[in-house]
This record gives sequence, structure tokens and C-alpha cells, in this order.
Amino acid sequence: MLKEDKARQGDGGAGKGAVYIIGIGPGGPGHLTGRALEMIEAADCVVGYTRYVGLIKHLTEGKKVFSTGMTHEVERCAQAIEFAREGKKVAVVSSGDAGIYGMAGLVFELLAASGNEEMEIEVVPGVPAFVAASALLGAPLMHDFASISLSDLLTDWKVIEERLDAAARADFVLVLYNPKSSKRVEGLGKALSIIGRHRKGSTPVGIVRNASRADEDAVLTTLDNVSALYDRIDMLTILIIGNSSTFLALGRMVTPRGYRLQGGAGG
Repeated sequence: MLKEDKARQGDGGAGKGAVYIIGIGPGGPGHLTGRALEMIEAADCVVGYTRYVGLIKHLTEGKKVFSTGMTHEVERCAQAIEFAREGKKVAVVSSGDAGIYGMAGLVFELLAASGNEEMEIEVVPGVPAFVAASALLGAPLMHDFASISLSDLLTDWKVIEERLDAAARADFVLVLYNPKSSKRVEGLGKALSIIGRHRKGSTPVGIVRNASRADEDAVLTTLDNVSALYDRIDMLTILIIGNSSTFLALGRMVTPRGYRLQGGAGG
């Protein structure tokens, strides 16, 4: 915790609530960090998206659980803060890392809007889903990369298009979150078209669904062939699109860091 935060928030002693904003990792129990486990076990209440709370159901026995579906993020975080005001220790759980498309920012926004709060606050980092996806694929993120969500629920599509174009033009490896949903099916095709202005059709692409979970699925393909695999893609899928140096080797996807290798290895 930052020193200035310690001074502002007090010592977190008896009678003062606490909010632990926890990344539970991509879903597999082996990817839940020791600190995340410790803080969930210490909590009186667990708050989160119903699907993610279900991933840690074995840790919520005897605790008050408040869970909701999608689009109720503000309600969840507000309830977590209310529990903390009552003196409870609250675990707000997000999949992956809570500070990457998770609940950390929203909790701080709500606290900032309501003024100083006499409660302990800790953000517990988790293994991001894109890191688990990258590990399954090989080493596609060895150089600079950009992560972009294709969901236009909270971001205008025009802004998403601008980000896609800028990142692809700059030759970043691209990590695409939320590529397609049952109601949002056209965005991915538009995104691939934008990326295709700056990438060859033979550019390696990794498609990973439910990384680290029992039903995880990963496939390697090329930019030109992604459209043939649309049925494998949904909101639980992450796409990693290589840059101009990314290559396939040993059945894996690799982006060179730039080391000089004897014999010219590196594709």
C-alpha cells in the first residue's frame, strides 16, 4: 500500500471495514495466487459477477455472497463499499487481474465520488487471462503489444476502430478481448479488416478460449483464416494477432525479442 494511503486510511483496526479488490486469475485453481487465496479466506463477504464467484465457490462457504449478472458492475461495487462501511471485510473478485478490465478502477471511482473512506483498501493482483492465453500459444508477447477490447458497451466503436488502426499500423502484437458475443457479431470482422490493412494475411493468430480452465481450447491459424473459425469465438475467447516478426515454430507462436542468434534462428 502507498505510504500516503496508509496515512489517509488509518490502520484498518477493529470496527473499520476493508475492501480487497482481488484478481482470481483466468479460472483454473492453480492460477489463484497465494495472496488472493489469503484475502478471500479473510473476507466476511464476497462480491462479484455470478460466473466468477462460481469459480471460487469452494472458498465462499460461510460468507455473505452478493453476485449479479453482466451490466450490474456499479451495483456490485456500491454494495461492496456499503458492506465495508458496516465494518465488514469484503472481497471484490474479478477474473484475471482486477486492474485489467476488472473492478479495481470502478471501486476507486465510487470511493473518490463519495469522499474519503475510513476503510482499508488493497488491490490484489492476479494472473491476467491474456497471460494464460499467451502461455498456451507459446511466446507471442515477447515484444511490445497492445490490448484492445472489442466490446462497445462502454467505449464508442469509432474509438475502438481508431485504436485498432493505430496499434496495427505501429506493428504491435494485438491482444483482442471480448471479440464476439451473441448480440455483437459484426465487430470482429470489422476489426480484422482494419488490422488487415497493416498485416499480411499469413500473420500468425492464436485463438484461445477459457485459458487454464478444464475446457480450455487453443488453436493457431492465420489472419486470413480467422473468419473460418468464428464458431470457436465468443466473449470467453482471446485473440492474439502477431506482428510483422511473429512466426510459428514447434507448434507454437513466437514473437522474437530481437536477440542475435547464431545461425540465424528466428524465422
